[in-house]
Amino acid sequence: MRRLATVVSFLLLIIVTAPSLTLADVPQQGSVSATTTGKMNIRSGPGTEWRWLGTVEAGQTVVLDGRNARADWVRGISPQGIVGWMFASYLNIPIEQVVALPIIAPDTPSQLGGSAPPANAPAENPAPAAPIEGGIPATITNGVNVRSDASTSAAKIGRLTYLTEVSANGRNARGDWVRVSFATGTGWVSAAYISLPPGEIMKLPIVEGGASVSGAPAAPAGAPAPPPVAHVAPVRGFNLGGHIAALSSSTVNALNRSGMTWIKRQVRWQGDDASVAWMVNEAHSMGYRILLGIVGMPGAVNEPGYFGRYAQFVARAAAEGADAIEIWNEQNIDREWAGGSISPASYTELLRQSYNAIKAVNPNTMVISGALAPTGYFGGCSGGGCDDNAYLAGMAAAGAANYMDCIGVHYNEGIIPPNQTSGDPRGNSGHYSRYFWGMVDTYYNAFGGARPLCFTELGYLSPEGFGGLPDAFAWAGGTSVAEQAAWLDSAVSLASSSGKVRLLIVWNVDFSNYGSDPMAGYAMIRPDGSCPACDALGR
Repeated sequence: MRRLATVVSFLLLIIVTAPSLTLADVPQQGSVSATTTGKMNIRSGPGTEWRWLGTVEAGQTVVLDGRNARADWVRGISPQGIVGWMFASYLNIPIEQVVALPIIAPDTPSQLGGSAPPANAPAENPAPAAPIEGGIPATITNGVNVRSDASTSAAKIGRLTYLTEVSANGRNARGDWVRVSFATGTGWVSAAYISLPPGEIMKLPIVEGGASVSGAPAAPAGAPAPPPVAHVAPVRGFNLGGHIAALSSSTVNALNRSGMTWIKRQVRWQGDDASVAWMVNEAHSMGYRILLGIVGMPGAVNEPGYFGRYAQFVARAAAEGADAIEIWNEQNIDREWAGGSISPASYTELLRQSYNAIKAVNPNTMVISGALAPTGYFGGCSGGGCDDNAYLAGMAAAGAANYMDCIGVHYNEGIIPPNQTSGDPRGNSGHYSRYFWGMVDTYYNAFGGARPLCFTELGYLSPEGFGGLPDAFAWAGGTSVAEQAAWLDSAVSLASSSGKVRLLIVWNVDFSNYGSDPMAGYAMIRPDGSCPACDALGR
């Protein structure tokens, strides 16, 4: 997924020169100990752009005395006596202990003692490159392709590696692509891979290709970026939104025509120092609330400390302003959770750690349980997979209601109107997952009505305008676009008046891929650019 490094004001950490100490010599009052899960760098501030001070090997113990506001970086002392900042995800420490540390500035004097950096440590990172074409000096935060234009479909003309120095000298209209100049040329990179915050990116001039667009000059140097639209009120009542691929002009038009005030994006966290700030700021600047569905790596769920690291990441997303966060996705099947380990109790522990971490940094971020795959395939619940009703019962028994504001639900295989409660023409026509009301009642009743429902995916698949569907989706072959529009409109009306649904996200608004997983067939915006569902919902 896209990543954007956290950029903070460049202050130098005061390093206290003292004889080398052992951890036994370090004052322990107000501090906590943690063990490194891998070799990690120590830096002079909370971010990869700060000066490198040294490293700590895997399995060593460090003592911590503070954190940054997002709780993703902590300050401490290494066994060698180096005082500096460490990325919290590489420490075996519960998120509750991280959050309990005091928030400190990079130059806050340390009471841990410690020594100066090793004699062979670099004085500091190389100075940023001088601006090119009036641009802003920056570095690349992860390996990234360079393209001929602001799109992943544009020709790849090169690749920049981590910490490559560049000069950002233009952006596209949305600010999600930046034109950069570097030692051997100029090209376009995703804004998620450059060490500039969204506010700085939006100061760049809008350009196309290699030429600036007339009438769109950069903001004067030092001019503040326009503040995003801040949504600080708790989420109440019924809310409508759509899952989007991008906030293009056509997508924005569809959202507005439909009366949608939310968007959803899905994030696959791969265990790195990622940021979702650009997504949040983009949504807020255009007046939308944003739900982030955050999924980790299925094969990593059994690693020691993984739940805590995931919790730290979702807490960072909350601190960056996410209005709602869905904790994982379809964790009852082995496509999204480690096969043999599927367990509602285990997931509830992940939900608990995530909920507590999120609420510690942003109490107004709504926490939604990961929506399950609706299925009666497994005949119950085991490590190999669970029917969703059995999984819900396991979550309820494990106390999941205490760690969520809303119950996540998926309903995207309907081929009959949502007010119909019987008569699905497929086999197993009595199964609740065939019906809108079957899903509402099953999920709502699983927790005794204690929590509202959030449909994080609700859609109807139509092949109209595309041709045939792959075999796995042949059940939707007879659904027309007119039916899709009418059924979405009906489902929204029913959900709104039910008193049981807090949020309904339509799957989807603008996806264009139509292959083995025909996502575009669910899209409200059809191949010819029309949007019958927009008209139905907007009436």
